[in-house]
Amino acid sequence: MDKLRLGIPKGSLEKATIDLFRRAGWNIQVNGRSYFPEIDDPEISCSMCRAQEMSRYVENGTLDCGLTGKDWIMENDSKVVVVADLMYSKSSHNPVRWVLAVPVDSPIQSLHDLAGKKIATELVNYTRRYFEARQIPVKVEFSWGATEAKVAAGLADAVVEATETGSTLRAHGLKIVHEFFQSNTQLIANPEVWENNPAKREKINNIVVLLMGALRAERMVGLKMNCPEENLKEIVELLPSLLAPTISPLYETDWYSVEVVVNQSEVRYLVPQLVAAGAQGIVEYPLHKVI
Repeated sequence: MDKLRLGIPKGSLEKATIDLFRRAGWNIQVNGRSYFPEIDDPEISCSMCRAQEMSRYVENGTLDCGLTGKDWIMENDSKVVVVADLMYSKSSHNPVRWVLAVPVDSPIQSLHDLAGKKIATELVNYTRRYFEARQIPVKVEFSWGATEAKVAAGLADAVVEATETGSTLRAHGLKIVHEFFQSNTQLIANPEVWENNPAKREKINNIVVLLMGALRAERMVGLKMNCPEENLKEIVELLPSLLAPTISPLYETDWYSVEVVVNQSEVRYLVPQLVAAGAQGIVEYPLHKVI
């Protein structure tokens, strides 16, 4: 098999993506300003490019696959295969929302109120198509950054911007009047490679399995405990599990070892209940992957 040409997003997603690959089992080393990071897998070669451009390179076959936001795929109107949704961003596991925002004192309350107005955004093509489809005449201008400040400076009547919580928009004196869509990171593949190169397709699928396993493990932990036989049923009924807990008898006793995988957020409620039900020697441990 020729090496799989994998695109790593440069910029805001870079650190989170490299960290995710590390947890999935691959070490990617970025050397200075090089656009070709080293990876400890002889079947993969890495290239770095802006997330905004990634889908174009995957579509035209420069890259076999890559990671980018759903928003930039839509912006470029790229014809690619979406292999997996990977719920992570530069700072959280929440999707980002693309919204229309105006000053808090603006009379604009809806999309139709923008007829004849100017909008600043990075998402120019999508925004133009969106308003054209609704026959609302607007002028859409590309913003190189600091988009929220364009309204305050009188350079635009509204902005189309990405936000996770809305706090940055509020800090700039803006209010959200419309949400377009939610976006998350996606692993995409070139359609020709996906359909006609079984070896590369298998490699891409293997990468997805491990990336998804690493993401799933972030929110889960393992719990291990010892339980007396007379309390075993009560304790097991308290336990959530992916399937069922693993139960093993302890040597020459009427006690059992019980092991289970649970959501980390449940532990603080679950452990006191387990102690009250008679569990002892409770150990919580981190997980690297949950497949």
